[in-house]
Amino acid sequence: MAGLSCATHLQELGFEVDVFEKSRGPSGRISTRHGDGWIADHGAQYFTARDTRFIKELETWIKHKVVTQWNPRLKVYENNLWRNSTSKDKRYIGIPNMNSLGKYLAERLSIQFEKTITKIERQQNGWILHSSETGRIERAYDWLVLAIPANQVHSLAKDIHSEIEKITASASMKGCWTMMVRFQSQPQVDFDAAFINQEIISWVCRNNAKPEREGLESWTIHASPEWSQQNIELTQDEAAAHMLSSLNRLGFDCRNTQITMHRWRYASGGLSSPVYFYLSPEIKLGLVGDWLQGGRVEGAWLSGYKLSEKMNELI
Repeated sequence: MAGLSCATHLQELGFEVDVFEKSRGPSGRISTRHGDGWIADHGAQYFTARDTRFIKELETWIKHKVVTQWNPRLKVYENNLWRNSTSKDKRYIGIPNMNSLGKYLAERLSIQFEKTITKIERQQNGWILHSSETGRIERAYDWLVLAIPANQVHSLAKDIHSEIEKITASASMKGCWTMMVRFQSQPQVDFDAAFINQEIISWVCRNNAKPEREGLESWTIHASPEWSQQNIELTQDEAAAHMLSSLNRLGFDCRNTQITMHRWRYASGGLSSPVYFYLSPEIKLGLVGDWLQGGRVEGAWLSGYKLSEKMNELI
C-alpha cells in the first residue's frame, strides 16, 4: 500500500514512475490466497480510516466499488471467557477480495512483476538498479523510493547512507504465522470474527462472512505477533500443530480439517516513534512503509502520500 500510494500520487503530480515488484501481484500484505474451490484473505483482514486525507481517498475507492464497509459480528476471547466486542470502529475491506484494492491502484502504473531488486547504486547519472532476474537495469533514475520492510531496506541500502542504517536498525518488526482452514463441519459459533487474547492465536475470521466472498467456507487464523516471532523458523507442519491445538481449546472441532499455511516474516511493528517517511534530498532516496507510521493500512497509505508531497515540494 505504501508503494502504491506513493507511486500513484507521484504520477498524478507529473512524475514518470516505474515500479519493480518481486511478487506476482501488487497488493503485498493486503493479500488473498486462492485454492482449490476456496479463497481467503490471509494478510490484512480489514482497515480503518481516521485521517481526513485517507478518508477522502477511501470515498473514491468506495465510489469505484473496490472497497466497502464490513460490519462483522465481533467477539473477544480473554481470561477463558467469550464476550461481545464493544469496538465502535468502522471497518473496511476490499471487494470482491482484499487484494482487489491493490489491483485497482496498480492499473494506472507501469509495474514489472516478479522483478527482485538485489542491488542499488548511486552514480553520477542517477540511481542504477540490479535485479536477480535480468541483472543491471539500463535506465537510470533521478529518485529512488524503497517501499519494503525495514529488514530488507537494511540489507539493500545500509551502506548507502549512515542515517538509513540507523533508522532501519531501530525498527522492530515481527512475523506472523497464518493458517487458512476448511473445516469438515462448519463451526457452530455466533460470531464472524474474534480477537483472541492470551493465546497462541490472536485472530479468527470466517472469510465467507465478508461481502461478495465466494467459494467453499474458509477461515483465516492469525497467530499472535509475539508467538509468531519466537517461532518463526518452525516448519509449516509444526506451526499448524500448535495453532490447531489453540483452536481446539477455543472450542473449534479441528478433526479432518484442510489446512494451508503462510509465514509472513515481516507483518507488524516498526519504529517506536513514527515518522511517516524518510527522505534524503541529498541523494534523492526515500523510504516508505507501514513500519514507519504505526503498522496499519492507513499508516502505509499516508507514508507513501506524504513522501510524494515532499518530493514534489523539492522539484
